[in-house]
Amino acid sequence: MSETQTATSSASMAPQRIQKQRTQKVGKVVSNKMDKTVVVAVDYVRRHPLYHKRMTRTSKFYAHDEENSCREGDLVRIEETRPLSKTKRWIVRDILERAVQL
Repeated sequence: MSETQTATSSASMAPQRIQKQRTQKVGKVVSNKMDKTVVVAVDYVRRHPLYHKRMTRTSKFYAHDEENSCREGDLVRIEETRPLSKTKRWIVRDILERAVQL
């Protein structure tokens, strides 16, 4: 190998920043009363430590909704992001299923 080939190959070996895959969750919108913010309830299943029965638990997340397009009852996918406010650390990526309006 000549020195010019070595220089170009080492330049292409520059350290590249690998972006971490952001966590995504699917949940149901339980409140949309705030401006550009929705509250999303995400259910998950755990086993009881002693009785080993399945228990369903719910976590609530505040998510940013730029267009105010989410309604209560919608099934949405949220993704973690940088802190947007004191409690908002998630953003609505897409609406998977619309709620039925009565």
